[in-house]
Amino acid sequence: MKSRPLQPAVPETDAHGRPFSPAHGDVYHPHGGALAQARHVFLAGNGLPRRWQGRERFVVLETGFGLGNNFLALWQAWRSDPARCERLHLVSIEMHPLPRAALSTLRRDPELAGLAAQLIAAWPPLVHGLHRLVFDDGRVELLLAFGDVQDWLPELVLQVDAVFLDGFAPARNPAMWSPELMRQIARRCRVGATAATWSAARPVREALAAAGFAVERGAGIGGKRDITQAVYAPVHVETRLPPGRPAPRAVEREAVIVGGGLAGCAAAFALAQHGWRSTLLDRHPVPACEGSGNPAGLFHGTLHGEDGVHARWNRAAALEAQRAVAHAIETQGVPGSAQGLLRLEATLAPSAMQALLDAQGLPSDYVQVLDRAQAAARAGLDLPAAAWFYPGGGWVAPARLAAALLTQAGEAVRWCGGVAVDRLERHGNRWHLLDAQGTTLAESGTVVLANAHDALRLAGSTLIALDSLRGQISGLDLARLPEEARLGPRLPISGHGYVLPAIDGRLWFGATAQRGDPEPALREADHRHNLAQLQLLSGRPLPIEAAACTGRVGWRCTAPDRLPLIGAWPDEALGIGPLQPRAVPRLPGLFAFTGLGSRGLTWMALGARVLAGWVCGSPAPVEASLLDAVDPARFLSRAARRERSLSPPRGGPARG
Repeated sequence: MKSRPLQPAVPETDAHGRPFSPAHGDVYHPHGGALAQARHVFLAGNGLPRRWQGRERFVVLETGFGLGNNFLALWQAWRSDPARCERLHLVSIEMHPLPRAALSTLRRDPELAGLAAQLIAAWPPLVHGLHRLVFDDGRVELLLAFGDVQDWLPELVLQVDAVFLDGFAPARNPAMWSPELMRQIARRCRVGATAATWSAARPVREALAAAGFAVERGAGIGGKRDITQAVYAPVHVETRLPPGRPAPRAVEREAVIVGGGLAGCAAAFALAQHGWRSTLLDRHPVPACEGSGNPAGLFHGTLHGEDGVHARWNRAAALEAQRAVAHAIETQGVPGSAQGLLRLEATLAPSAMQALLDAQGLPSDYVQVLDRAQAAARAGLDLPAAAWFYPGGGWVAPARLAAALLTQAGEAVRWCGGVAVDRLERHGNRWHLLDAQGTTLAESGTVVLANAHDALRLAGSTLIALDSLRGQISGLDLARLPEEARLGPRLPISGHGYVLPAIDGRLWFGATAQRGDPEPALREADHRHNLAQLQLLSGRPLPIEAAACTGRVGWRCTAPDRLPLIGAWPDEALGIGPLQPRAVPRLPGLFAFTGLGSRGLTWMALGARVLAGWVCGSPAPVEASLLDAVDPARFLSRAARRERSLSPPRGGPARG
């Protein structure tokens, strides 16, 4: 899906004091009030709260977030219901979201004021994409899809229990009520899902009926005689699931995760938020001893002119990482900062950088352009170039973050260190994880391979490739350096290499990237390489010998296309293909979360949410096209496309 620059809403007030959209010439809610409409039309019209009672999860789709009143009323009703579902999800699409400042000035019903304050505090940057906001310890999730509803509906991966059809009047905004839109909604509904809207327009009812809904009238509110209510009851039930479909959920909510690095710990935490228990197996006695064992690392978004899948994935991941890291710093005391990062620009002038930023419509709370002087002032160093400033980027200690994730998961995770998984065997509907002696270490219907490149061996893969990159970072004890060689960057700086702010009197920088290099020992040549990069970043000569450096060596696991592997493992025994990853058959209950490479800190939080959504069957936190981009099955589909392109045309080989 192509990103489009957002045009934020600029609501005014009409003669009756109601919020009014000058762009659509319509009010956001009737004279009777937003809360009354939300409760009568959208809650009662969908049989809530009765219909969610006793359920594990309940998923609501909304076609216009507007001012957020429907979400606040839904959330309040969930909180007030002692028989509520375990988890509530609202996926809401909004083409013209309000800026945080405008959202904070809205007059709310006193009953909703406290919840509205939490919504404002969590409000994301106005960037095209799917934004995940969580409340009540993760039991309430709001997925905000910023962009056009016609673009978003085909990309949403979810199974809907109730629909809030809320937009400006059909006469003023007909695209939001079209028959095709209702068909797209129906494709994401479970049989028996309900829909409700304040509109009683005949074309709306006819469009719902044509999409497979049984439509009826309901009593109106606020001077309206009728509202529309509907139940999804198609004559012919489609057997296919939505694009990028989640796997069917297991009956038992427990999993075994192989690999206790940052990916495995993040996966365990994400599953715990869905009510799952996990057993975490690792060959080391404590978490994060390998690639996640560096003293610190950085995280940040990216920006590309084409805004393709890499840029969109990195942007969504960086926003999720910022929330996760900031929470760990604040609540768990994890060393780090989510207060900004500078990425030096090697080729573009500041004017060209700004033109690219303006063309994509990215807001200043996601990324800013700083000329050389501005960047130097921000960094506290005489930098050699202009820079992109990512306000939500930063650094963190990976091992401490991994430990914090396990602490937050609590009793939902059982750590089993010092054990090596030699092979997987499937017996009936369960996976058995065996050591080299054939002893069963654990068994489960659901297994997650979060053990870097070794995931290929356990899965018996021959069609998927992962690279192992040796990386050496370097460290300097600043107290032992002469004054002219001491650096004190105020925030992380990246470009060709990176340098972090001093941590406990030590400066960390790097790093090398050597494919297929198994050498575990530190090398002076690599320290010299890192020092040369540090000199370029700092913009001044540094009289430092490689012998003064300490460091650490680790291996990064990367895929050839520089995107992670996240999702259900393909059944390679069936060969390559189909041409679309989402159609590839899967090994039941086997999942991957690997290939995080040098962006593990940026990708871990979103990747874990994608994995957990797939395992548990909850709404995916990214669009279907991004799921395809990180799906392990993409390599089988690419092989199928290559084979098709090389096959001779029908009727035999071409004549020479």
